[in-house]
Amino acid sequence: MTDGILLLNKPAGLTSFDSLNAVKKALGTRKVGHTGTLDKFASGLLVVLAGWALKLSPWFDRCDKQYEGVIRFGVETDTLDPEGVPVGEGEVPSRERLEQALTMFQGDIMQAPPAYSAIHIEGKRAYQMARSGAEVKMEERPVTIHALELRSYKPPLANVYVHCSKGTYIRSLARDIALAAGSRAHLACLERTRVAGFDLADAVPMDSPNLAAALGPISPETFDALGLPWITVDEAVAKSMRQGKPLDRMIGDVPIPESLGVFCDDGFVAVIVKKQGNRSWSYGYVHAGA
Repeated sequence: MTDGILLLNKPAGLTSFDSLNAVKKALGTRKVGHTGTLDKFASGLLVVLAGWALKLSPWFDRCDKQYEGVIRFGVETDTLDPEGVPVGEGEVPSRERLEQALTMFQGDIMQAPPAYSAIHIEGKRAYQMARSGAEVKMEERPVTIHALELRSYKPPLANVYVHCSKGTYIRSLARDIALAAGSRAHLACLERTRVAGFDLADAVPMDSPNLAAALGPISPETFDALGLPWITVDEAVAKSMRQGKPLDRMIGDVPIPESLGVFCDDGFVAVIVKKQGNRSWSYGYVHAGA
């Protein structure tokens, strides 16, 4: 099987892109991609899609994520991680001051991504511009911090738990928390523990002797983990969908939401997608297979 989903435990020291090489080799295909970058210094859950399952990337990309991290106060680096060059120093905050700062970064906030990131600016990656010595201005954008907890604090190290929306940079969060506490800081280490309903405890290590066996099919449980609705249909309806025939607004007595997973006895059939045209709504498919 070369189509499906794999939960990979990425080790620190490898880029997300390089971590996929072992998966490509194990599956014998280059049609492999991850659904959310982990920085080189970070470890943890990397959700990997292979084969036709890559078509489902948009639903995975929008997922919220959970992390365990360690913020080192006193020194900020240009990359906001332990691999960077120090660019600023500050007094290590007291626990009281740190806890006060943490309350400012919960809920909907505005955040400026790190200059050393893969965001495009005028056709170039931000990190490429930063490495060339160019001044990089990162525009703030809205993100949501669902939960932010101080698990322990042994100055200058603070262990924190973060549950956040897509697009959140934990390196930026560490920087901003430090500034709010009258200090400077960088993210010393980071582990992603959860993506939507997918858990690190279910991931396989990259050096597993049989990564191919860990590749699972897109299933109703996959949609449950994504928080998306799904239904099962009989073979006749599944055949009609696979042939791309037009949909009514109902499948039997089930109204079609904006996204709906469809399964039959043979497995995954398609995602039905609600699309808004100039004058009305229409429905399309994201199919399994070719």
